[in-house]
This record gives sequence, C-alpha cells and structure tokens, in this order.
Amino acid sequence: MQEDHEIFDLVSALENAEGKGTTFYSWLDVPSTATTSEIAKAYRKLSMRIHPDKNPGVKGAHERFARLGVIAKILRNKESRKRYDFFYKNGVPRWRGTGYYYSRFRPGLGTVLVFLTMFTSALQYLVQKMNYKKDMARIELITSRAKRAAWGPKMIPTTGQRKVRVSLGEQVDEDGFAEGTKWIEMVVEGSDVYLPDEDGTLHPIDDSTATRPSLGNTWFIVLMKNLFARVTAKKATSEEGENEKPYDVDGSDSDSDDTSSAANSRGTRSGTATPQEDGTRSSSLQTRGLPVEKAGGKRRKVNKRR
Repeated sequence: MQEDHEIFDLVSALENAEGKGTTFYSWLDVPSTATTSEIAKAYRKLSMRIHPDKNPGVKGAHERFARLGVIAKILRNKESRKRYDFFYKNGVPRWRGTGYYYSRFRPGLGTVLVFLTMFTSALQYLVQKMNYKKDMARIELITSRAKRAAWGPKMIPTTGQRKVRVSLGEQVDEDGFAEGTKWIEMVVEGSDVYLPDEDGTLHPIDDSTATRPSLGNTWFIVLMKNLFARVTAKKATSEEGENEKPYDVDGSDSDSDDTSSAANSRGTRSGTATPQEDGTRSSSLQTRGLPVEKAGGKRRKVNKRR
C-alpha cells in the first residue's frame, strides 16, 4: 500500500537523522498510548524548538521540520496511526515488496539493458556447462563401450589397432544393447579411441572433443568480436584503396599522358606544329625536292627561282 511505503520511508529517514531506534513517539517524547491532544501539544513544543528560523545555518533544519509535520499528521489520523502502530509493535519488514523498491530505485533503460545482457550471458554460460557435462558423460560411455568391444569383458588392454562396432543405444545388460539402435565403427589403439572418416583419417574421441564452457562464447562477447572484426576489415580496405595510384592499361602514368595530350592540343590550337609534326612535314618537303628554310623559329617552303 502507498501509505505503508510512506511510513517505511519516514522510519528510515528518522533513524538516519535522529539515531537508530528512534520512533515517532520517542521523537515527540510521548508514550505510544498518548491521546491526539497530547500528540498535538508535543508537536507544537518540538516544532518551536527545531523551527528553521530558530536554527539558522543548521544543516538539515528544513528537512527535520518538514518530517516532523508529516509524522504528526500520521499520528493524529486514526487510520494511518493504526498502520504505524502495527509496524511499531511488529517491526518494519526488511523486504518491503518489489513495488516499494521499484518505485524508489527505478532503473533506467541503460541499467535494464546491462542487467539483461549479464543475465542472458550467465544463463547461456550455465547451459554451456550443462551441455559439456552431458557430452563428457556420453564420450565416456562410448569410449568405454569401444574398449570393451576391443578388449573383451575382462577389459584387458591389447596392442595394435582394432576396429570395432559400437552401439549408440542404451545398454540393456552386461552382454548386449537394445536392438534397433544405431551402430558406428570405431578404432581402438592402446587406451585411445578414434572415429575414422571416409578417407581413413582417425579423429580422437576424448575430453577435447567436447566444447568447454567459455564466457568468450556467450552471445554478447561473440557479437562484440564480430563487430570489431568488421570495423577493422573495413578500415583496412579503405586505407588500401587510398594508397593505390591509378595507371593506364599499358602501364604508363596517366598524368604524363594527360600532359602530353594537353601540349599537343595547345600546339594544334595555336597553329604551331609539334616537334613530331615538324619532322614529318620537313621529310615530306625534302622528298618532293623543295628546300626548307627556318624563319622566326618556324619552317616554311621556299620556291626556286627559275
């Protein structure tokens, strides 16, 4: 009840401020059988003594005065005083209900998420331990059956490899297993038991076969590892792309090609032939038997005088 929660808070606050074991009645200096008028008189007397105006600069004076008013109100009300008298005689319960603690210590979203993460991870770890125990028990059962089939009922170890068939069903008696169960082939060599695959490779069957419980295999840790790996790989790819320099298909530097193209373009637009074009033009004129002269840095044709 909300009234009970208010009484619990006042009891705790009063003991913290006035000393452990202080009750509503002892603070007012009246017996628990005091009448309403006696309680009112005690309240006026104490309120005048602890009033904040008469205690300037005293730490917590306003809180004490406000607390006194609430306590007096509870004791002067018949129903609320009855509830307090019940806890006064029987004691305030240590566990005050989930509603009480939730209303006063209401967790935020972050706290709830952290709690759920820790709870589910612990639960998953517990399941891992249970599965590990089951796997170890099954491995011990299968290996003991394989050794029994290889060594015989007296369990006398033999040398060399021996291939045996082992039942995965439940054991019925000392000499056989339940009918209709699945059988697998295994290899026993000394005290070691192996499971062969199709290509003949032998895989040991021992405690290393079962997956040990680990906090690193819980969902939250695995999620963080995967996120970190993705971010690292993405960053490495980005840095590798920035360090690459583009080249043409023929392996030449694109900047050099662009410079040559720009020079050829400027020469064409200005009407001046490039060195390569000058050489080609001179060769053509000399082939035709026409002399070539240079004037002002430019080549031109000169007609012979007849």
